[in-house]
Amino acid sequence: MRTTKPITVSLPLDLLQETQRVAQEEARTRTDLIRDALRQYLASRRWQRLRQWGAETAERLGLKNEADLQRLLDAGRPPRRKAAR
Repeated sequence: MRTTKPITVSLPLDLLQETQRVAQEEARTRTDLIRDALRQYLASRRWQRLRQWGAETAERLGLKNEADLQRLLDAGRPPRRKAAR
């Protein structure tokens, strides 16, 4: 059973030419280059969404800086026990 599915993608001529040039320079196929670019884009998008969620959460909690975050974290932690000797 096939683990990939072919698709058709239309590219402007200049982007296609640059893709072909880079693929040749890196001794890769265009498919491999485009697949890697898409993976990087999707990973970047996930990180952007995570950063946005973090910013919204910080605003909702009234966190203005790292000290505010540290106070919030400390308030939610149980007190430290002294180590037995």
